[in-house]
Amino acid sequence: MSLIAETAEIHGFIGACLVDTESGMMLDAVGGGKGKLDLEAAAAMNTTFIRAKREAMEVLQLDTNIEDILITLGTQIHLIRPLDRDQSKFIYVALDRKNANLGMARLQLKRIEEKVAV
Repeated sequence: MSLIAETAEIHGFIGACLVDTESGMMLDAVGGGKGKLDLEAAAAMNTTFIRAKREAMEVLQLDTNIEDILITLGTQIHLIRPLDRDQSKFIYVALDRKNANLGMARLQLKRIEEKVAV
């Protein structure tokens, strides 16, 4: 069974992946599909984004961790959530903005993240 299969239950779900930030490689994926969302590309690009944010936090001397990152697009919402137990990995979820409830999606993703064991 997929480590992040429950992400498909989030309203507006398009696709999700579990990513290792050290390699940029996907460890698991759900959804996406042909013509919907290239999860391999999303994993690589969001790895770059996470690394840049962590570098910025270091330069700013912010002694904290990223809880989640929200990116809102015209038709989609993207959530990036590093794992609490292993900050070198994160879950990325893309949602259809018309059908998603951002507050509920964040809560669901937090619950899912807490269950993921890698």
